[in-house]
Amino acid sequence: MGFPGTWMTSSESVVYRVVPKCACSTIGQIMYYSDHGEFFDGDIHDAKSGMHKWALDDSQGPISRNVQGHQSYAFTCVRNPYTRVLSSFFDKICGIQRNGRRYRGNLVPKLTYEYGIEVGGDDGKQEFDQIRSFRRFLLFVRDTVRYRRPMDPDIHWSAMSGHVSTFIWNGGKYDKIIWTENFNDGMADVLNAIETPQTVDLSAIPRFNESEGHGPKRAHPVEDYFDDLSMHLIYEIYKRDFDLFKYDFEDPSNKMPIGEIDLDEVHAKLGD
Repeated sequence: MGFPGTWMTSSESVVYRVVPKCACSTIGQIMYYSDHGEFFDGDIHDAKSGMHKWALDDSQGPISRNVQGHQSYAFTCVRNPYTRVLSSFFDKICGIQRNGRRYRGNLVPKLTYEYGIEVGGDDGKQEFDQIRSFRRFLLFVRDTVRYRRPMDPDIHWSAMSGHVSTFIWNGGKYDKIIWTENFNDGMADVLNAIETPQTVDLSAIPRFNESEGHGPKRAHPVEDYFDDLSMHLIYEIYKRDFDLFKYDFEDPSNKMPIGEIDLDEVHAKLGD
């Protein structure tokens, strides 16, 4: 299996396991800047040079050697499951992607037909019942995660613990897991723990939200999207994420973590 979703700076100063919808664009640009003193011109996910990525054949050897020998500081970043799945809905289901088309081609028409999900117009301005459509989307997410139908779960809404675990299974060890909600402090800890060819002033780094503007704006507070049934589905899908990464399942309005992440617990429970 190797180390899917793993990025490493060309200088091998740091290793990062990507978790989709968890500040990965900003983290990737910080890594790129820390080597080159400039940001990648475009979406960092499109970069084919300037940093190692597991998806690039020439990078797999260096990444495997480094990670299995724990030669560099390794980290990942997680996010509150409530806000992450909402973000996936508005970006990937309601939004128009960078290529000018709907995400995954015929996925949205399929969801409209099979689940009754509405997404608004292609300009993102047409009004629709966001809460009702999102709750139907959650049923679809549950079906993909639990039953793998009508498709396998997409990386943007599959559980974070699944992404994080693949790094551990093949011999990787995390030095830090940071929270998107406390990004500056967490990323500062990472940068303070490593030596980079270029100095990074975290306060001057912009936020690279590549999904910004793809879809309609969220019209309601987070908690309005989750009734009792929705919360039941969320817990069924993301129980391990809430438990390991210390988020508050009981209160969808509280996006902040409620405890400290125990790295030993993460490695023990996700290394099975």
